[in-house]
Parts: sequence; structure tokens; C-alpha cells
Amino acid sequence: MKKTTAKTTKQATAKELTALEKQAKKYRLPMTSTPEELEMRRLKTLKFGTKLLAAGYYYTYKENCYYAAVYEFTGKNTQCDGEIKLIAVSDERFEDDGHAVQWALTH
Repeated sequence: MKKTTAKTTKQATAKELTALEKQAKKYRLPMTSTPEELEMRRLKTLKFGTKLLAAGYYYTYKENCYYAAVYEFTGKNTQCDGEIKLIAVSDERFEDDGHAVQWALTH
């Protein structure tokens, strides 16, 4: 009979997060969602072809507070209930949501 050793919780749940996953976690962005759900989270969204551009607000004292995210539709449904997946999140924060959207347009 083999003996199994108990792993610590830290070891069992340890996982290397990608840069995208780290940014998503920081801003509490879902990796997959729908446009409707993002709007309910108070993100400003803009449909751009097969992509959905989003600008959000993340309070930081005496610093720029807006960030950008880019989602992509996973299927043919590009309406409010179509599934989307996160493909990019800005590393920098912007002075307003317009500059955040400008970043999203180029990514």
C-alpha cells in the first residue's frame, strides 16, 4: 500500500498566472463573459467588428484611474448575450476613458 503525503494548500493551488490573468485579477475582469455582463459591471463598452473594447475605472490615489480591456467574440453571436473572451488588458492607466479606448483600438 502506498503512502500519500499531504500537500500544503499553497502547493496544491500554486499556479503560474500569465500576465493577462494577473491584470484581469487586478481589475476583477472575467476571462470569459458577455457584453451585457461587462456593462452591468459598469464598464463602458464599444463593439468593434469581432472585438469588444472596454474602459473601466480603478481608483488609485493621485494617479490615473482608467484602464482598457479588449475582448473577442468566440462565436457568431455578437449581440449582448454572445460569449466573449479576454485577449488584452492595458498595463498602464489613463487620465480618462477616451484615452483607454484609444489604447484598446490599437490592440
